[in-house]
Amino acid sequence: MKIAILDAKTLGADIDLSPIEALGEVAIYDLTAPEEVYDRIEDVDVVIVNKVVLNQSNLEGAKNLKLIALFATGFNNIDLEYAKKREIGVANVAGYSSKSVAQHTFAMLFHLLEQLSFYDSYVKSKAYTQSDTFAYIAKPFYELTDKTWGIIGMGAIGKEVARLAEAFGTKVIYYSTSGHNQNTGYECVDLETLLTSSDVISIHAPLNNKTENLIGYEALCKMKASSILINVGRGKIIDEVDLAKALKEDRIRGVALDVLAEEPIHATHPLYEIDESKWFVTPHIAWASVEARQTLVREVVGNIEGFTRGEMRNRLV
Repeated sequence: MKIAILDAKTLGADIDLSPIEALGEVAIYDLTAPEEVYDRIEDVDVVIVNKVVLNQSNLEGAKNLKLIALFATGFNNIDLEYAKKREIGVANVAGYSSKSVAQHTFAMLFHLLEQLSFYDSYVKSKAYTQSDTFAYIAKPFYELTDKTWGIIGMGAIGKEVARLAEAFGTKVIYYSTSGHNQNTGYECVDLETLLTSSDVISIHAPLNNKTENLIGYEALCKMKASSILINVGRGKIIDEVDLAKALKEDRIRGVALDVLAEEPIHATHPLYEIDESKWFVTPHIAWASVEARQTLVREVVGNIEGFTRGEMRNRLV
């Protein structure tokens, strides 16, 4: 079996790919430009991708291709209609990163909530060595206990965040973007109620026609001025121009993002004009704990092995 991994670099250099290599003759490419895809998949049986776009223009030459295995849950980079027409299987991996994303959600929150960057810089600058008191409390921070945590998107990740948030003594409410998640054990509210009531709002929803630009200037102005917004869902759920305007006007206390409308971030992004203490961005890594990435590799191997046995394991097509 010939296998090609087209964007192995997106998985990190520290993850062992030998379980995949054991499956057959494997070509591993760090990254693959659009114009390189056609030649690299021309004679393979299985192609493994994370973000590389596969569509009719490059798949039509892959005469031996039997399976597209995704290093991801999302599959909007794959032309499923054409794959189905060609009888090419497509399999993704769901649920591998729920713990990782939930943990990262709290890491970003505490970075902002407790002003950790400010206090870390204070100590490392040696200013603390000159303090006339044992404690230096220049920026206030707050407890989560008795606050309200609003979750947008109560899927597997949203539920894990809710479980952890309750452990900190918060009241959890949620807004279902699909309208289907109504039996979770938490109070389901409309979006306006969530915006006006929550001290922390975290986004764990997919991007679709119901969620794109869901959080714009009007929504941001409905939030508490003391609230913190977190997005670990998809970047385009928040209008980032409106977000920068709201931060500049102190409509909310701060924002933490792991996803952006366009990645990597542009040098001219409007957030760069905002006081750094109000925003915190990580480069799309919430999903990427070592454990989550190891699980991802194991699941991809399972998908390929299952496919060869004729199983419908995680099959989209």
